[in-house]
Amino acid sequence: MIISHEHPEYQKLRNKAKFQNHGCWFYSNEIVDNIISSVKTWRSWNTVGRDLPGMGDHFIVFLHDNSTPWNYGWLKKYKDLVLVCSSKYTMDSVKFSGRTILLPMSIDTEYVKQFRVPKKTKDTCFYGNPWVLENSEGGELLKDADLGIEFITNVPREEALKEVAKFKKCYAIDRCAQECQVLGCELLPLYTRYSCDNFSRMLDNRDAANILQEELDKLEKEEYTQEVPAFNIKEVK
Repeated sequence: MIISHEHPEYQKLRNKAKFQNHGCWFYSNEIVDNIISSVKTWRSWNTVGRDLPGMGDHFIVFLHDNSTPWNYGWLKKYKDLVLVCSSKYTMDSVKFSGRTILLPMSIDTEYVKQFRVPKKTKDTCFYGNPWVLENSEGGELLKDADLGIEFITNVPREEALKEVAKFKKCYAIDRCAQECQVLGCELLPLYTRYSCDNFSRMLDNRDAANILQEELDKLEKEEYTQEVPAFNIKEVK
């Protein structure tokens, strides 16, 4: 079973959201298309990290909210969960709810490559969601300063990638930072306390699938090789 961005209740939440073009939506699409299809497991999947109808025990849950991981209290309702986190901070915050796996954010590099341009025609931009500017260490300064920076925010993905590809330099974090690198932009890190640990490390979805498979195999091996108490069994004559 897969609870994903296609779930009717999730689509209702997205339609009500102020910013609809966010990382969870796009990442969930890629998780379903490029990761789940390559991972062997008997467990069910939740790719959006929301408590939606159909959620139950024995799920692999992708947690996207690194800014307020304490809001994942609903995980306590379920048993035997595997929680996929992109931040050690989030892992520490949710370990009470299940076993955790650290999996850095990844992108579909082949998809992004098609938007490259032969020549850069613009200088510097910011690429990402508006909340990054509001909640980062340098975001407010960047937003308020008269630096001639163009801001590409809350834009449909293909339109955004076509525009970002034109720039020589780009401020970005997380998946947006990885996409900038694939597009050939010089990455200007916008440090934020909410960023994942390796916010600029480029990782393809398919390589992430291999990492996830290895981590799941380790967890299952640990579970089935735990020491079993010995019992005194009397010989039956």
